[in-house]
Order: sequence, then C-alpha cells, then structure tokens
Amino acid sequence: HSVLHLLYSRFLAMVFHDLKLLHFEEPFTKFRAHGLLIKDGGKMSKSKGNVVNPDEYIRAYGADALRMYLMFLGPFEQGGDFRDTGIKGITRFLERVWNLYGSTGSPYNILSLSKDKSQIQNPKFKTEIERAIHKTIKKVTEDIEGLQYNTAISALMILLNSFEENPSEVKRNHVSSFLRLLAPFAPHLTEELWQTHFVPKKNRQFRSIHQEAWPVYDPRMIVEETFELVIQVDGKVRDKVLVPAGTSETRIREIAENREVVQKYLGGAVPKKAIYIPNRLINFVR
Repeated sequence: HSVLHLLYSRFLAMVFHDLKLLHFEEPFTKFRAHGLLIKDGGKMSKSKGNVVNPDEYIRAYGADALRMYLMFLGPFEQGGDFRDTGIKGITRFLERVWNLYGSTGSPYNILSLSKDKSQIQNPKFKTEIERAIHKTIKKVTEDIEGLQYNTAISALMILLNSFEENPSEVKRNHVSSFLRLLAPFAPHLTEELWQTHFVPKKNRQFRSIHQEAWPVYDPRMIVEETFELVIQVDGKVRDKVLVPAGTSETRIREIAENREVVQKYLGGAVPKKAIYIPNRLINFVR
C-alpha cells in the first residue's frame, strides 16, 4: 500500500521536474515502514472485533498517554501488541511526572526547586543527577533521530527514577531539560507544566515549550570516572573490580593479576597471555 503511494508521488515529482517546477526528481531518500500493531495476538480487523478505538482511550487516559504508549510498545519498524495494561503503565508514569513537579502540595514541585546552575556549568562537579541528565539527553536525541521511540521513553523513565531517588540534587534547570525531552512524547502535559512554572509571570506573551531550544549534552559530563573491570581466567569470569577510567593496560594487568581470587585460579603461575578489551575486561590465558 505504501509502495504504491510512493510510486504515485515519484511519478508526479518527475513530471514537475520535467516542467521545471522542481529542482529534484527523487522525492524520497529513504523508506521507513512502521510495524504492524496487533491485539490479543492477532491483526486488528473489524471482522475479528479487536479494533482499538482511540477515542475511548483518549477519554479514559488522555491523548498524551495513548500517544506515548503507541511509541513505547515496540520499535517503530516492528510494531507491537496493544494491551490495556501497557497504557496504564504509561499513565502512571505521566501521573508521577505531574505529582512530582506539577502538584503544589508536593515537596519536590518545580516552584520549590533551586535555580542554581553552577553544577551544569562546571564539568568538574559531577553528581549522579548531572551524569544521568547528560546521558539521557544524548540517548533521547539519538533515539528520536533513529525512530527508536520506545528506548527513548525508557531512558526518560530511568531519569525520573533518579529524580525521585535524589530529590535534593534536582534543580530547576534539570527539570527544564527533562520536560523538553519529554515534550515530543507528551506534548500537552509538558506544555501545561512549562507554562505554569517556566514562563515568566510578567511576560504574558505565549511561548510554547515546543519552540524552546532542544537540550544539548556536554561530552565531558558523560565520561565515567571509573568502570567495572571483568577479570577472566581461560575465558571464565572469576572476579570484578572497579578501576579508575584511563588506567593504563600495564596497570590494569597488574591490578587484575594480583587479585586474591585470580591468584587462586592462576595457581601462582604467570599467565602465558593476557587479552585486554579497554574499559571492559581482561582475560588471562594459562
């Protein structure tokens, strides 16, 4: 069905090109077909009576919840199985966003958050929240460009968990970035929060959150200071240890080889060979 429409469009584009009305012949550089949505294990059809009426779900859960669930239930090109339990999960996520930062009764609502921006401007001061925000900006930006909406939403859920677990570290600029990242998926809820808490009261001129600049991550903020080194002996995992990032291979081998557990499996002998995969693992071959 899609291919036929593309053929018509290509035909018209080539005609307009020959008439000097267009400067190009090929109107499409890439074809990305969306996956098939199923319900109760079968393709949706009127004869089966398993067609989903969006109006019912919008009345029950809201347009944002339905929109977001359709993007979350599976990869864009693979589709997924529509389930009521799934949309309820998305609804709970959006309710958490509202209750945490939209409710005036919440101790963590946006109005009570500090406006301090020193942390985000100073890459040397890296809290876990700072790392999480910059990693999420990178993840969501790249996933949207690749039409990987489901994994982008997962990243936002993880970031919200971090906010809830570390409320004292959350600043207004953190929430600002979070709402702008969430805006393409939940446009109405984020607009309401933005207009309520981020548009100056003195300036009554409307400016949508969807007209705001997209957050940009700082590469220095997502560089890990340590990593977990997996230590193998003859291909079997025998130990793990946290090692400072940037440690030389020579020092990595020294640290790993001197671990008590590793010495046990080496039997005190010097390994014949050591295979090191940077920032991941080292394997000693006896």
